[in-house]
Amino acid sequence: MRAIEITQFGKPDVLQVCERPIPVPGTGEVLIRVRAAGVNRPDVLQRMGYYPVPTGASDLPGLEVAGEIVGGDLADAEFAIGDLVCALVQGGGYADYCVAPVVQCLPVPKGLSLIEAASLPETFFTVWSNVFDRAELSVGETLLVHGGTSGIGVAAIQIAKALGAKVFATAGSDVKCRAVEELGALRAINYRTEDFLEVVRAETAGKGVDVILDMVAGKYLARNIDSLADDGRLVVIALLGGAKAELDMSQVLRRRLHVTGSTLRPRSIEFKAGIARALRNRVWPLLENGRVKPIIYQVFPLSQAAKAHEMMEESQHIGKLVLEL
Repeated sequence: MRAIEITQFGKPDVLQVCERPIPVPGTGEVLIRVRAAGVNRPDVLQRMGYYPVPTGASDLPGLEVAGEIVGGDLADAEFAIGDLVCALVQGGGYADYCVAPVVQCLPVPKGLSLIEAASLPETFFTVWSNVFDRAELSVGETLLVHGGTSGIGVAAIQIAKALGAKVFATAGSDVKCRAVEELGALRAINYRTEDFLEVVRAETAGKGVDVILDMVAGKYLARNIDSLADDGRLVVIALLGGAKAELDMSQVLRRRLHVTGSTLRPRSIEFKAGIARALRNRVWPLLENGRVKPIIYQVFPLSQAAKAHEMMEESQHIGKLVLEL
């Protein structure tokens, strides 16, 4: 099969087309003929040598795919040979074939293409796990999303609004801010020209927001803490602004704040299966009725994976980048 491999750690041009054996599914796994694969920032970090591959996972990049089940262990599964699915995988998505735990597969939502479906698993699993499971965002609460036009951001804004929350989001340009508000954010904040802390305080009459989904960490920590309402929850999912910062524990104690974080890739299959069930019950209906939509910025052929990574690093995109096979 064709695949994209990381020939050495480095710039996007280290991604090269190669031939690999078709992977063999094990117990509880299915073989998917990949038609599209999502591109995510963890792929970029893996290519640069900053995101180690978990033991037993494919060394090929790619954490989400959509395509046709062509083989594997389907005993007691709701799927059959020939079914179209999208799936969260531990790696190997940039290839003609990929194996996935059957419990991490979801049907392609009605009305969506395979390219659209491939843009869903990594971001939707991440958003659900962190915003709704860990932070327990509920109806009527307020959410601040940093990086509102990223794949994670566009998913978080739409799902939170559809489930009854009020959303604010940061973005790096006026064009991106308009896109964020079109997706459903009450107020977009241009972090290059505005202080998100001041805007949050003004928009919430000084109360602050209930939940913050943060990809920056580092330099944002102090202002994130100041932006939280009493009993607020800060969830960190990436460290684009640095791994270390000073935390004012007096605020954590006095205002009963929660500071947490997580990474999805190393979690167990059973843990991810639980997220898949929640998405199937709570979010897939929203996709099928159009209240939540995949936002695809650009589609690249598999052979242009390096160009997709270049665009990811430039951070000018709004929504998801997808490889088509």
